[in-house]
Amino acid sequence: MLILASYNLHKCRGLTGPHAPERNLAVIAALKPDIIALQEVDFRFGARPEALPRTLIRDMTGLVPADITGRTGENSLGWHGQTILMRPDLADSAVVRRLPLPGIEPRGAVAVRLPGLTVVGLHLGLARSSRRAQLARVAAQAARIAGDNIVLMGDFNEWRDDRGLESLAGFRVIAPGPSYPAPLPRLRLDRIALSQHLDVLRHGVFSGAGARDASDHLPIWAEIRQP
Repeated sequence: MLILASYNLHKCRGLTGPHAPERNLAVIAALKPDIIALQEVDFRFGARPEALPRTLIRDMTGLVPADITGRTGENSLGWHGQTILMRPDLADSAVVRRLPLPGIEPRGAVAVRLPGLTVVGLHLGLARSSRRAQLARVAAQAARIAGDNIVLMGDFNEWRDDRGLESLAGFRVIAPGPSYPAPLPRLRLDRIALSQHLDVLRHGVFSGAGARDASDHLPIWAEIRQP
């Protein structure tokens, strides 16, 4: 069994600042995921330096970031603001790929292929037309690089259940609950999509360890069992 999670860090600024990545790392540590997809791990402008300091990650969470070749900037942690953290023993066998995505604004997904499971972290665009195109691209590319067991997770930026997710017809899509805005969640923007052979045992939205103050999103999680 594995605990998978997704968390939009909002550049580690909480709702309005200040920059305090220790808060986000405390949330991740309390969540205790085996694998977690992170969004907005880098600052947005200029050289896109890391907002989540890589030097703190393992000490505070026990996890390590995916080894992404060709990060957005020389001092970036992720690619287009995204990375995936995982247990060190999983990272030893991980193959990491970047998946460029279409859309009005630059976007990309990060795929980590592990023995028996491929996890794709994504942060979709603000326009539904872009989100549809991005999901179609991710689903097609994941099918080419992955085996039978695929998980897509991240900030889908989609608040509707009946629109925008057409490309995921072959997946089980889970929106565990409202995750945005963190202090008083109303929208289910964060989702996990799983291929049909994966069993979901439990899932939820995590609000402990000061999560309502650490970001504008709450993290979501799911416990899965592989065949």
